[in-house]
Amino acid sequence: MAADRIAPENSEERLIFGAIVCGWAFYAIGALYVVGPVLAMLLLGTILWRHYTGPAWPHLRPEPVPAGVWVWMGGMLAMLVALLAAHLLNGLDAPQTVKSSIGWLKGWGLLALFPLAGACLRIRPALVLRAMYWFALQTAIITPLLVLAALAHLPSKLFISPLQIIGGPGPEFFAIYLYIVDPSNGALRWQFVCPWAPAAGMMGDMLCLFACFETNRRHRGLGLFVGVMMAFMTKSRMAMLFLVVAPPVLWTLSRLSRPRLLMIGAAVSTMSGIIAGPIITAIQDGVAAFKGARADSTRVREALGRIAIDRWWDEAPIWGHGIVVRGSHHVEYMPIGSHHTWFGLLYVKGAAGALSLAIPIVWTVVEMLLLAQVSKLGRLGLGVVLMLIFYSFGENLEILAYLAWPALLLLGCAFRAARTARQTMEPDPPTPAMPPGVAVIRSAAC
Repeated sequence: MAADRIAPENSEERLIFGAIVCGWAFYAIGALYVVGPVLAMLLLGTILWRHYTGPAWPHLRPEPVPAGVWVWMGGMLAMLVALLAAHLLNGLDAPQTVKSSIGWLKGWGLLALFPLAGACLRIRPALVLRAMYWFALQTAIITPLLVLAALAHLPSKLFISPLQIIGGPGPEFFAIYLYIVDPSNGALRWQFVCPWAPAAGMMGDMLCLFACFETNRRHRGLGLFVGVMMAFMTKSRMAMLFLVVAPPVLWTLSRLSRPRLLMIGAAVSTMSGIIAGPIITAIQDGVAAFKGARADSTRVREALGRIAIDRWWDEAPIWGHGIVVRGSHHVEYMPIGSHHTWFGLLYVKGAAGALSLAIPIVWTVVEMLLLAQVSKLGRLGLGVVLMLIFYSFGENLEILAYLAWPALLLLGCAFRAARTARQTMEPDPPTPAMPPGVAVIRSAAC
């Protein structure tokens, strides 16, 4: 058991390990929303310091930035340009522009900074997976207390942390909840360390994904158990759907280079064409049941999407509106474009913002798909980007980046592995021909 122990070996690993393991402690004081951006800045500072001191300590010099990370950095910087252009064109004042820029750094900026840290610093993927196991263990211990609190009818919300003064998307990011009651049907739901239940469902899915790549069987079992438990206790439809859809999709995409799988796929496609009618009917029934499970939530989400698309196309198709605004009573005063990354991007940053995210995601899918055929870390990276794509249609990725940062770190590690794999596959440059005299001298010396 001691041989399986994984402990931090350097300053960056200690920062990451501590931030994950102390997740519940940070949540208890309302500081979890602050931890992600602060950690990103510390890791960025570590990279810059290691570059500066590289001549003195070359063994600590950061790894070169992989192409995939450059794409993410370029995309997120383009997102900032779109944000500034939208503020300028819509006549928003300087304080609002500064506030939105800080919000970009704490949201979209993290989608570039954490992959950069994972790719350039000496961070072992196994350490991140093991730290998430300790978080899962704490969750398993605390969950019965949360259930007892609900059964005993204790107050749902304990308090809002004074750290709210720092600023954020809303007070729910600094509130400490024991449980919540669904206003539509009165059912109990738990959101654990997250601002709302579906976000906790995403964290449960992330735990399941990480547990699949944990080397220790006991740790893997606990991680899967806690991840599934979180998905079901949040009553998040997206979380439960991801648990069903993601494993076969990831397994299939990771084995596209195997001829046997291609032959099986051809046979399945042929059979699917023969019985297409019942399959389509079953899919339609499943979609209807999915929407009907929480009909009020589905209605609000669809209305928010329609409003965001109509106002984007009619009012600001290129650069967007710059800021979010709350909708009417019809959408329960939810911000327009919320609950959907792409609708939110189109409304706030226009087509320029949507392309700034779409291009890095497409690049990542292609690169991880190739790496997944030969590498376990590539399969993990592919699972991360599939999770990001899946949740982009039900959540705003930039708002939840402070929770998903361990996945972004591992994505950076996968980019580093992809760069290394490309270097090993490149043929050695041809040896230049030597003059005859030099060849004779060299052969005589040998």
